[in-house]
Amino acid sequence: MSRPTVAIVGRPNVGKSTLFNRIIGGRRAIVHHSPGVTRDRHFARGEWAGRSFWLVDTGGWIVGDDDPIARGIREQVSLAIDDAEVIVLVVDTQAGVHPADLEVAEILRAVKHRVVLAANKADDLPDVYTHHAFHELGIGEPVAVSAATGKGSGDLLDRIAELLSHEGAEADEETVDVAVVGRPNVGKSSLVNRLVGSERSIVTPQPGTTRDAIDSPLRYHGQTLNFIDTAGLRRRPKVKDDVEFYSALRAERAIDRAQVCVLVVDAADGVHGQDIRVAQKAWEGGRGLVVAVNKWDLVADKETATAERGRRDLWERVPFFKRVPFVYTSALTGFRARKILDLILRVDEERRRRIDTSEVNRVLERLVARAQPPQAAGREVKLLYASQIGTAPPTFAIVSNRPDAILESYQRYLVNGFYDAWGFEGSPIRLKLTLRRGRG
Repeated sequence: MSRPTVAIVGRPNVGKSTLFNRIIGGRRAIVHHSPGVTRDRHFARGEWAGRSFWLVDTGGWIVGDDDPIARGIREQVSLAIDDAEVIVLVVDTQAGVHPADLEVAEILRAVKHRVVLAANKADDLPDVYTHHAFHELGIGEPVAVSAATGKGSGDLLDRIAELLSHEGAEADEETVDVAVVGRPNVGKSSLVNRLVGSERSIVTPQPGTTRDAIDSPLRYHGQTLNFIDTAGLRRRPKVKDDVEFYSALRAERAIDRAQVCVLVVDAADGVHGQDIRVAQKAWEGGRGLVVAVNKWDLVADKETATAERGRRDLWERVPFFKRVPFVYTSALTGFRARKILDLILRVDEERRRRIDTSEVNRVLERLVARAQPPQAAGREVKLLYASQIGTAPPTFAIVSNRPDAILESYQRYLVNGFYDAWGFEGSPIRLKLTLRRGRG
């Protein structure tokens, strides 16, 4: 990554996620009164004073708790500290110095030259002095801030910007955002970890470990792919906990944020109704789509015909899947993992393709010659000419004397003809029928 990384660390419930959202100017991280809501590292782009950086939210550092999740959080925080150019330690001015603050500060003293101490919840700024108590931590001057109201956030960002190096800075470039979606426990986090080459997300056998949508950037073939690992989507009646509800909401928003979605399904379980609903949301939203059939190493019958039969059965149920590339992979062994990266780039390229107007009209004439639009009573229905009016997704306008009389079945015929002519693998095609203006 050409951008430096700024990591936000601290014990639970001091306002790390609120500060994260304040800096990036949105509500990307889940904010909740329960300690320990944030578990994984969570990336987003930030910018201040002309400096662009990756901002990463981390789980709360818990002292003494040795359960697998708490251990995983501590490992994630340690990784974030190692990766970051600047570390922001967040403490709670209203609660005072806590043993967990002392424990984290002890770790950070070795790198205190790149640490900013954010004394949060100083809501009564400038008439507050409780932040001075945190000089005890021995990692520098505390910056009083209120993440909830925004007070002091400019001073905090100024301190962060001062510590960011200016060497090797590159011009910002377009990033392909890739949402990794699917039901709980199908291996989404394991697959993202395999693709980016590091343990970016906590992985346990327990379903639903990932709650936030986790951003993990990766450079591949000269392009930046930003993987958004999401909480497993479940049907609404099964989402009982409000934190899980917000997790599902973030996962759906991740689809809206992405250019390409990778739907991860379990090879043993096959494609469920919820998988289809997620795929339809991505497809109807104009996103590119790749299906990764994970845990292929556990399937006994790996014959090509078996996979082909499964795809054909799915095409019968959901026709647009015929236009979606499938890859049979294993996050555990890495089998065909690189193929996923290649497909993402290909699908993204396909959805950005532009077809010459002359070629569009040649194909349209051929399709109309093969099958005329059904004629309703009254005037003849004519398709006059067409052009591509948009990309990502590819969008075609067809001018007709009676666009309202063109049946949906004939529109599907035209779209399928466009697919056969130009491919557009993994990308939806949109059709816009317009009325010819003027006489006739």
